Amino acid sequence: MASSEIGQCLSATLSPDTNTRIAAELKLGGLLNAPEAGLALSQLVLASDADLSLRQSAAIILRKYVAEHWSPYFPQFKGSAPPPEVKSRIRQAVFQGLSDPIRKIRSLCAHTLSSIANCDWPDEYPDLLTSLIHLLSSLSPDSVHGAMQVFTEFIKSDLTEDQLLPVLRQLLPVLLNILGAPEQHTALTRSRTISVFRQCVESLYMVKDQYPDAVKEAVATVLPVWLDAFKTLLDVDPRSDVEHKPNWDGLAIRIQVFKTLDIVQTSFPRALTPHLKDFLAAALTHLSTLFPTFTHYYLQSAVSPPRSSEDESIELTHLVCPMLDFVANVARSGKAKAWYEGANLTSLIGAVFSWVQMTSEDEEEWANNANAFVAQESDDTLSYSVRMAGFDLLAVLVERTPVPSVSTFQFTIHRVVVESEQARNAGTPDWWRALEAALAAVGSQAEDVLDIIDDERDSGRAKPIDIESLLTNVIPNFLVLSQFPFLQGRAFVFASQYAKLLPGQLAGQYLDAAVQVLEAPEAGIPVKVSAVKAIHNFCQNIDDAVALPFAPRVAKDIGPFLPVTSEDTLTLVLETLAVVVQIDEGKWITEDLARDIVAAILDVWMKNNKDPIFISILTDVLESLASSPAPNIYQTIVRQALPTLCNAIMTSTAVDSWIASAAIELVQSLVSGAREGGLGEGFFAMLAPSLFSCLSSTEDRDVIQNGIACLTVIIRKDVNQIISWSDPATGQSGLDGVLHVIAKQLQSEDESGGLVIGDLIIHLLRRAGEAVLPVLPQLLQAMVTRMRTAKTATFLQSLIIPFAFLIHNQRDTVLSLLEGMNVDGRSGLDILIQTWCENAETFQGFWPTRISALALSSLFASERPSLQGLTVKGDIVVKPETKNVIMTRSKTKQIPTEFTSVPFPVKAVKLLLHELQSGGEAASMGFNAADVAELDSDDGDEEWTEEEKLHQGFKADEFAFLSDMLGPRGMAFDNDDALEENDDEDLKNDPVSTMDMQAHLLSFFKECAARNTGNFSAVVEQLNAEEAAVVRKVVSGQ
Repeated sequence: MASSEIGQCLSATLSPDTNTRIAAELKLGGLLNAPEAGLALSQLVLASDADLSLRQSAAIILRKYVAEHWSPYFPQFKGSAPPPEVKSRIRQAVFQGLSDPIRKIRSLCAHTLSSIANCDWPDEYPDLLTSLIHLLSSLSPDSVHGAMQVFTEFIKSDLTEDQLLPVLRQLLPVLLNILGAPEQHTALTRSRTISVFRQCVESLYMVKDQYPDAVKEAVATVLPVWLDAFKTLLDVDPRSDVEHKPNWDGLAIRIQVFKTLDIVQTSFPRALTPHLKDFLAAALTHLSTLFPTFTHYYLQSAVSPPRSSEDESIELTHLVCPMLDFVANVARSGKAKAWYEGANLTSLIGAVFSWVQMTSEDEEEWANNANAFVAQESDDTLSYSVRMAGFDLLAVLVERTPVPSVSTFQFTIHRVVVESEQARNAGTPDWWRALEAALAAVGSQAEDVLDIIDDERDSGRAKPIDIESLLTNVIPNFLVLSQFPFLQGRAFVFASQYAKLLPGQLAGQYLDAAVQVLEAPEAGIPVKVSAVKAIHNFCQNIDDAVALPFAPRVAKDIGPFLPVTSEDTLTLVLETLAVVVQIDEGKWITEDLARDIVAAILDVWMKNNKDPIFISILTDVLESLASSPAPNIYQTIVRQALPTLCNAIMTSTAVDSWIASAAIELVQSLVSGAREGGLGEGFFAMLAPSLFSCLSSTEDRDVIQNGIACLTVIIRKDVNQIISWSDPATGQSGLDGVLHVIAKQLQSEDESGGLVIGDLIIHLLRRAGEAVLPVLPQLLQAMVTRMRTAKTATFLQSLIIPFAFLIHNQRDTVLSLLEGMNVDGRSGLDILIQTWCENAETFQGFWPTRISALALSSLFASERPSLQGLTVKGDIVVKPETKNVIMTRSKTKQIPTEFTSVPFPVKAVKLLLHELQSGGEAASMGFNAADVAELDSDDGDEEWTEEEKLHQGFKADEFAFLSDMLGPRGMAFDNDDALEENDDEDLKNDPVSTMDMQAHLLSFFKECAARNTGNFSAVVEQLNAEEAAVVRKVVSGQ
């Protein structure tokens, strides 16, 4: 196939005539199936005498050809791969294109070669790297430009660990030569050398454990040279890159330098430490000298910033974000502490206050897009900006140097207030911008600032910032400036963030003003959204007595926003409604208002029934409404919501199962809000048919889990409704329905039900024990049978803990039942005890671990012969070849883990000792201060204080907070019940939860020793030395 034929076809695809173009595109699709098509395209790309648009089109089609016809490696592969000799000629042609005099051709060839390299290198294209490095070493700026674009992609994705170090030895000196030759190479090409160097640093960090010596040598020899080069580059006045220039290409180098410094700081901080003060000073200089340019192009918006020479977007903000990130990360690491003091701290905070101003582009977008306006200040916003980076830096400064930073806030905001007033009097139209930014900056740190004010007051020192003066004398003036809606809105939000400092009367006045804005028809998006946000904060942070008079009015005003908002704005409105209905426990809610709110909630749900965030807030609102003690409110809500929700559960299919899942969650919120025993007549009768029908047919995990959780809450709140109900169509009782749900879960191979099925069984036994008694043997047999095949820890816990509960309450009856149970030749007791002992240390949750310990102590004390003879899995066997070795999966396959075998009484004592030792002490995680202080690493912690060394880099109160968060054995880290308020009031108030477990276990061991229960002395002899020592210490009362 000649390139002329492909060329004619490509020319026709560019024709303005639709028929010609479509015919050519169809013909081209057929031509690409020929093995020589790729070669013809590559020759056309290199044809310097051909029209540029034709060559570009050929290059674009060639990349498509590579993706679809080169190799099965590519997911889009359609077959007809060219033979190896043709591939080789195509690779040569594309490589040649990297040196083409036309930049667009070089860039297109670089993208295509990167794709080919992904597939062919190193096996089919072994000389690629040396060829690229040779190209970089040439004196041709065009060749260097083309090769650099390939390397930018290549280092990122293709080098393996063992290829990395040899390549870096050849590559980095060449890159450094290019970076240091501004007269030969463009700024963008030079910036790419830094980008590739950064990827090399990241790669070195990834292999530092595998090749510690080689990486250490590379870091010691390579990093200092590059860091010196960076210093030289940053010492050049940054204004030279932006003033009187046709483009801002020079900024690209500075952008890459700060991005790279951030990576070096994270990966090899010790190498950077000697240079930190220089780079921090450079960052501060850049922030200061470039701000007038930022004002001109971004705040005043007189002209647009120039584009780069390669049509890429290079913005001043692209430099400022990584710069602020770098300064924040150094501060966070605790390095260069002395630099973050005095004049530097004042200048830095002042610079942040200036740079976080709203740009004219922000102003235009936020004025018309409520979602964008809400999202930009959300804690979990995905859009990163100078404002977010600035607030993050302020947060780090406040954390590291609290009082000096907040004092600087006071100095800076006072200066901004004075300067803004002067600008306003002088008629400057943008006078409000700096003021809005300063209030936003101080408001973003409100929680920490309030804590610092409290700490200083408690210590008898002067408060570092006078927020009250701002709230009394400054902010009220801005609440009526409707012609400056962003400042007006910011004033409301700022006051609400510091509402705790407001006296009651003033707080009421602020809240009243916010509600008036909400009701004002002429108010625009920014100020209305700000008013909603302010009301949300006020209602959270001021006394109910102050907010109560406004609650009905706010609830009524917010209602109309629900059907007309979406995304982030709807989330804010719903969160505000959720807070408002909780004021004074909702005693003020009327039946009419409740009906309106429920109608609005159901409408929102129907439009957003797939969104988990909305559903979570809707359930909170419904639960708050249902728990209102006002007369007839609960009944009103149930009458309006339950029929709709039951219908949704019944009509939902496997295709739209999320509807049933969410509807069940909303029903559960009604149940959770009801008082105990007060679901109301006919509640379960209306729900049961749809719920049981749905659970019997669905295989959807979320539906199953939500359905089981809903049944559990109904059992806790009003079990008699289940016991007294029977299906008029089938005669099946409510209890039978619940047991069928349990049976289906036990028979299913899917164990995702996890802990919820265990909760259901526990509460069923606790609340409906007498009613369950006739079927208890079959239920327990099914649970024991399932234990043998259960795999996940949570599902095993669900099967074991109900037995622990029963043994704690009716030990001998349950043991007799288990002893008489036969499952494939094994007794039920044997299966239970083996499974229990193997999994006891993985149990999650406060109540389950306690009931397990109580039941084990009861089993040991029973001295039952059937238990004495059981042998269970003991401790892990430590072999010489595995001692002090991290066991990977492959090593575990070669050297399987082995365990000892011990009698059940010995294992029971071991588990109870473990429970005794892990009774809430953070130290039980196995670390002590001395161990931690001795650890050596490359984290550059030389500047930690003695206090921080003792607590792994944290201050004592920070470390204590972490210990509380993690809880015993790190349980809280992955256990939601320990992180959140446990909503299971039954178990929280259960005697098992409230008893002194430590005292119980100490008493248990002492009594066993005194009476030699279960031959206790012989059991102790079979413990390891550490365990035996603990027993002796306990028994002797030391």
